[in-house]
Amino acid sequence: MHTLITPADLAALLVVGPAPRILDVRWKLGGPPGRTEFRRGHLPGAVYVDLDTELAGHGEPTDGRHPLPAPDDLQAAARGWGLNDGDTVVVYDDLGNMSSARAWWLLRNAGVRDVRLLDGGLGAWRADGLPVVEGEEPVTPGSVTLGFGALPTLDADAAAALAQDGVLLDARAAERYRGDSEPIDPRAGHIPGAVNAPTGGNLDADGRFLPAAELRARFEALGVRAWPGADAAAGRVGELASAGAPASPVGTTSGAADGDETEAGPDASGGAAAVPDAGFDVGVYCGSGVTAAHEAVALTLAGFAPALYPGSWSQWSNMPDRPVATGDAPGH
Repeated sequence: MHTLITPADLAALLVVGPAPRILDVRWKLGGPPGRTEFRRGHLPGAVYVDLDTELAGHGEPTDGRHPLPAPDDLQAAARGWGLNDGDTVVVYDDLGNMSSARAWWLLRNAGVRDVRLLDGGLGAWRADGLPVVEGEEPVTPGSVTLGFGALPTLDADAAAALAQDGVLLDARAAERYRGDSEPIDPRAGHIPGAVNAPTGGNLDADGRFLPAAELRARFEALGVRAWPGADAAAGRVGELASAGAPASPVGTTSGAADGDETEAGPDASGGAAAVPDAGFDVGVYCGSGVTAAHEAVALTLAGFAPALYPGSWSQWSNMPDRPVATGDAPGH
């Protein structure tokens, strides 16, 4: 299953067909409205997707800033984008796929068979001299049926345990990880034991994903390993997603990566379960579960099976009983 598509390949697909459903997911924290930018110029046939209202739920601060949308809400939104069963979907933005990766992850988690990121995003499309169009066209609603739970997720308890007994990556910028600055959440720092891996390190100077071998070397240097069972899962995550295979959560940690219901929470002795039994190799979080999806894409390209902590720092920092580490060190 392909994860990326180049501008040239997408342009050819638009000519020879069948045309994929293209989703424009431009969004920036505190930036201009993405829909305004969309109307000024977007890929032919693209539909705008609002990350805040369509790719996230809404709840209490302890749910995080961008909790996962309810399955029925995501299905209604996807039908509004014109998505039908069996469609190929291409997602893009104008910031190295930092926001469109959220759509990729949600649709794969919902069982959509073929979801790809436009490598390099809108910038790469323009750099290749390919056309953009202005305005916004009406969309014929689709009839897609979505599932839920095909990819592994973590709740706060599982993230805390993984940071101590496995590898939990913090995808935020180094200054936020260290606690030097915190522009939006109530506390500064990181989950004790988490390792910093800013998402910018996944891309080259042109905003394209690094080659798989370079990504793998990057994550291995941070301690990520492919565990037996989970190693095969890295290649099977797409199969599970395409089948819409539901996964029973552990806490809310899913065992979908190996297709079995597995426990990754506390074991009978009160300790954390061993990572090799969890059905994934590594956990990822960010500020609110958006750019962590970008890290999940990079890990998938590198051949690892990642689990996403959707609540991320915006949830953790709103829980007064959760410890916080600061500085460059993980701080177990």
